[in-house]
Amino acid sequence: MTEHGSDVDRRQEWDALKARFLLPVGERPASSAGGLHHFALLSSDVERTITFYQGLLEFPLVELFENRDYRGSTHFFFDVGHDNYLAFFDFPGLVLDPYREVLGGLHHIAISVTRDQWDRLVSKLEAAGVDAHIVNGSSAYFPGPDGERLELLALPLNDMYGTIVG
Repeated sequence: MTEHGSDVDRRQEWDALKARFLLPVGERPASSAGGLHHFALLSSDVERTITFYQGLLEFPLVELFENRDYRGSTHFFFDVGHDNYLAFFDFPGLVLDPYREVLGGLHHIAISVTRDQWDRLVSKLEAAGVDAHIVNGSSAYFPGPDGERLELLALPLNDMYGTIVG
């Protein structure tokens, strides 16, 4: 087994994976998916979550109703653009552990914004005391109200750090 780390050059491995699986744009089949309907996370406090996502990040709350699978639980949605939604559930009475990174689990959610929006939102995060880690002047990584990892990315949706995909 290969030991991986920041000092390991994996370019050969990545090139082999690309050669094996990554088809050129004109040869790729259309996706079977119509888009990301919503991405669901857990909330320990509905009002605090709404205040953070709608008030601080300016993602409008677009729906809120009782969870159909868990009586008394709130299911609520924020618009993150292009008919994509960030959804949350609270589960009153259910004991949940704090966020932790696990295999197959959430690493972070990256949300595309314009450069002007990025500058404004990062300033708002800093003014609110939210610790944002800035990478390359276009990515801001920061925790949400329940420790979920978020990224504001000042790149268009199809721009993967200078490579246009699609």
